[in-house]
Amino acid sequence: MPEKPSHSPSVPQPDAAPARQRLALKRPSAQAGDAPRAPVPGGSRSGARNAPPASQPSSGRPAFTPKPRGNTWSASSGGRPAAEPGMTRTAAGIPVRGNLPSAAGKEPSDTLRLNKRMADLGLCSRREADDWISKGWVRVNGQVAEMGLQVLPTDRIEVDRQAQGQQEQQVTILLNKPMGYVSGQAEDGHTPAVALINPRTHWREDTSRTRFTPGQLRGIAPCGRLDIDSVGLLVLTQDGRVARQLIGEDSTVDKEYLVRVIYGDVEQDVRSAFPEEQLALLNHGLSLDGQKLKPAKVDWQNPEQLRFVLNEGKKRQIRRMCELVGLKVVGLKRIRIGRITLGNLPVGEWRYLGANEKF
Repeated sequence: MPEKPSHSPSVPQPDAAPARQRLALKRPSAQAGDAPRAPVPGGSRSGARNAPPASQPSSGRPAFTPKPRGNTWSASSGGRPAAEPGMTRTAAGIPVRGNLPSAAGKEPSDTLRLNKRMADLGLCSRREADDWISKGWVRVNGQVAEMGLQVLPTDRIEVDRQAQGQQEQQVTILLNKPMGYVSGQAEDGHTPAVALINPRTHWREDTSRTRFTPGQLRGIAPCGRLDIDSVGLLVLTQDGRVARQLIGEDSTVDKEYLVRVIYGDVEQDVRSAFPEEQLALLNHGLSLDGQKLKPAKVDWQNPEQLRFVLNEGKKRQIRRMCELVGLKVVGLKRIRIGRITLGNLPVGEWRYLGANEKF
């Protein structure tokens, strides 16, 4: 069987040389009588970085390629530093790879907190990264990482296989939420939707081979809201990567809803009574909480029901949008999130997200 190439596909990289030149310009020159930098607890971390490659692509996103390394897998992004890079600390005591600029208390502009870097690379969520770092499962340039470490885009991040194994055991659950349940924490005496996750309510036609265990409820959380008086598809997950994809600041996953409405006293054939210019406003032009809403796709599904497709999720957004144009929502059902549809999942029952299913 032919050996797979060890290098990742060619992906445009940011120009590492100018960034290093900027850092070099800010490094203070050695002065007579300067005291040597104190070593970082945990072992020797001295040494200079290797020079960056002679040429790199000048644009594009950093490459991320998991590579087996014994009991670890790694993410490399750009030029490969020395095996034993130096480490210094900021004025606040935060460990930083490389030298600090001459201005006291300032950090290199291209450094990033390790947990955020790992989340940006799609390795895990920030919370999960902090858990792995605290367990000693993360290495940067071959050294066990400390909590709060700041890294450069060129630093090599390696994660122990134990973390990957833990991640593979995390589940994502799709629930057809009935009316009367809140999507998050219990409030005002109402039951949270997670209470419906048990062996009795597991859909018998679920094709997943995963079997339910109580441990699957540990740390599970809903990805987005679904009001107490709304029904339909609700995603609950233990996987921080899924949560970030669905409700992260940079999420682009859209969600589809069927919304039954009335217009003033009109309950039948609302479509013919509702002004076209108001429908245009629902698609684009409304604001909530002092912020302009992103463009939506809103059209008539039938004379009394609208179809909404949104890629943002403000609190009670659809109901409030409808109120702004004189409509009252009398029924709301979410039927799709990204590529995952509610399908034939019965009300009050749930199934696992399949291994081959992606949002």
